[in-house]
Amino acid sequence: MKNPPNYPQLEDNAPLLLGPGPSNVPPRVLQAMAAPMMGHLDPIFLDVMDRIQHLLRYTFQTENSLTIPVSGTGSAAMETALSNMIEPGDPVLVCISGFFGERMEEMCRRYRAEVEIIRRPMGEVFTIEEIEQALKSRPAKVVAIVHGETSTGALQPLEGMADLVHAHGGLLVVDAVATLGGNPVLVDEWDLDVCYSGSQKCLSCPPGLGPITLGPRAEKTLAERETSVANWYFDMSGMQKYWGKERTYHHTAPISSNLALYEGLRIVAEEGLEARWARHQASAEMLWEGLQGLDMTMVVPEAYRMTTVTTVRVPEGVDEAAVRGRLREEYNIAIAGGLGDMKGKVWRIGLMGHSARKRNVRRLIGALDKILHG
Repeated sequence: MKNPPNYPQLEDNAPLLLGPGPSNVPPRVLQAMAAPMMGHLDPIFLDVMDRIQHLLRYTFQTENSLTIPVSGTGSAAMETALSNMIEPGDPVLVCISGFFGERMEEMCRRYRAEVEIIRRPMGEVFTIEEIEQALKSRPAKVVAIVHGETSTGALQPLEGMADLVHAHGGLLVVDAVATLGGNPVLVDEWDLDVCYSGSQKCLSCPPGLGPITLGPRAEKTLAERETSVANWYFDMSGMQKYWGKERTYHHTAPISSNLALYEGLRIVAEEGLEARWARHQASAEMLWEGLQGLDMTMVVPEAYRMTTVTTVRVPEGVDEAAVRGRLREEYNIAIAGGLGDMKGKVWRIGLMGHSARKRNVRRLIGALDKILHG
C-alpha cells in the first residue's frame, strides 16, 4: 500500500451552530476534554462519576438513584431505554408525530414487541384523551413518546400523562434529547418512568453520551425481567453495577467525554435551571419575532413550540439548500433543512445551550435578511 498523502491540519474555523444539534461547546468544556487521561476505575474518575450523577439528577429534576450517562449518543440512550423495558411479545404503544417517533417504533419492533402506533401530523402534539382512547382499546406495558420532536419543533405536553399510563398498568418512556437543559424536564414532578437525552444538544457538550434516568417502576421492571436484555452493551443491570457502589467493570467508559459532561453540567448548575430555561425562552421569542419580520411563518403554533428548535417554512420560490449553503459559506452559520415529509420545505433552527444567545439570533436574522432580500 502506498503512503497516504500529506493531509493538511484541520482548520480552526468552526461555524456558529444554529441547527438541531450539536450546539456550540463552551471553552470550559473543551478544556475539560484536554485533561490528562486516567483509568476508568481510577479513584479520581470514580469520584467524578459520583458528581456527574448528582448533577444529572439536578438537571433531570429527579431523586432517581439509577441516573447515569450511557456511553453513546442520544440514539444509544433511546436504545437503552427501550431494550431494558421491553421483552419479546410485550404490548407497546408508540406515539409518532415526527422522525424520532418513527425511530422509536423501529427499535421496539427489533426487540420483538407487539407494537401499536398512534399518529399526529408533523408539527402537532397528542392530547391525553387520544392516548387514553388507545390504552382503553389495547393496554400497553410501555408507552413511548418524544418530548421535543426535533424534526418538527413541536413540544409535547407531559403533565398528567404518566398518571394515565400508570392507571392502565404501563410505563412511560420519554425522549428528552432536545429539551433537557433547555425546556423544563421535571422527571419526578411528572412521574416519568424512563427519560433520556443527549450530551450534544442543550447541555452543549460533544456528542457521545446519553444521559438517562430510571424511576422505581422502571427499576422494578428491569429486576423482574424473565429474559435477558437483548442488547448486552446497553443492559442497565450491568451498567448500574459500574455506576453504583460495586464499581464492577462493565466497559471502558469514554473518560474525556465524561469529563466534558461533568464540566457542562457544572455550567448548567451555576446558571440555574430556571434561569437557563428563561434564556432559551427569550432567545426563541426574539428569533420568532425576527423571522416574522422577514415574512416567514413557523410550522408549530406558539403554544406547542419548542424554544430549542424552531421549524420555519421556506418562502415560496426559495431554494432552501442554496440558502443554507450561503449561510455556511458567507456567514459561517449552520442551520438544518427538513427531515422526512418536511425535506425541502422548512429550515430547522436550533437555539440550544451555549448557542441560545440573543447575539446569535441577531447574527442569523441579519444574514437571512441579506440573502433573501439583498
